[in-house]
Amino acid sequence: MERVSIFIDGGNFYYLVLKKLAVTEGSFDFHAFALFLTGSRHIVSRRYYVGTVRERQGDEKSRLRVASQVRYLALLRNAGWETKTSRLRRRIEEVVIDQRVEDYQKLQSMGIRSIKFERMREKGIDVKLATDIMMGAVDDQYDTAILISSDADLIPAIDWVRGRFKKKVEYVGFSFPNDSNPETATRPLLSLIARSDVQRILTKQDLLSFVRDKRVDFNAVF
Repeated sequence: MERVSIFIDGGNFYYLVLKKLAVTEGSFDFHAFALFLTGSRHIVSRRYYVGTVRERQGDEKSRLRVASQVRYLALLRNAGWETKTSRLRRRIEEVVIDQRVEDYQKLQSMGIRSIKFERMREKGIDVKLATDIMMGAVDDQYDTAILISSDADLIPAIDWVRGRFKKKVEYVGFSFPNDSNPETATRPLLSLIARSDVQRILTKQDLLSFVRDKRVDFNAVF
């Protein structure tokens, strides 16, 4: 029987899928999703990679976010998932107001020359995921790696396990068109389609069947 290992980039999955469905990780049935992806094949391992949030002293919203993440990671572990985490880092970024910004002249006329904002960045998640894919191939733990991530940084690891160890990589991508605002659409990554053995592109309708609670949780992790 074909052995499969599932690798989910949690942050990537959140922004590409769950945010578009207006639900949080705790409302998504990852166990049923894994069974859907594997079918009759034998699941060797299920790994979920995510950056963890920190609580800020005196910040109630951050406390709720931490509590929400702790709950859903516990749900994953209870369902047989191995969770791999890394601290989310806060970084201040600056956008210069020039011709690249819509209505930049109006903003400049108001004396606005730049905008600073805080962004959360994951550090090391892609490295952990790539390492596990490679070590799993070295130790002959799987025949097929099912990859749920649209991160091009994983391509060297994919090429390595396919070329050196003849392992199959099954890329799961997503297609959520948005005709009113095409820039916000979710699309599969063409480079991963080209570098994988099997490609599965799921639509919003495919994913809705795994949502246990369609209510929006405003205490989302990110």
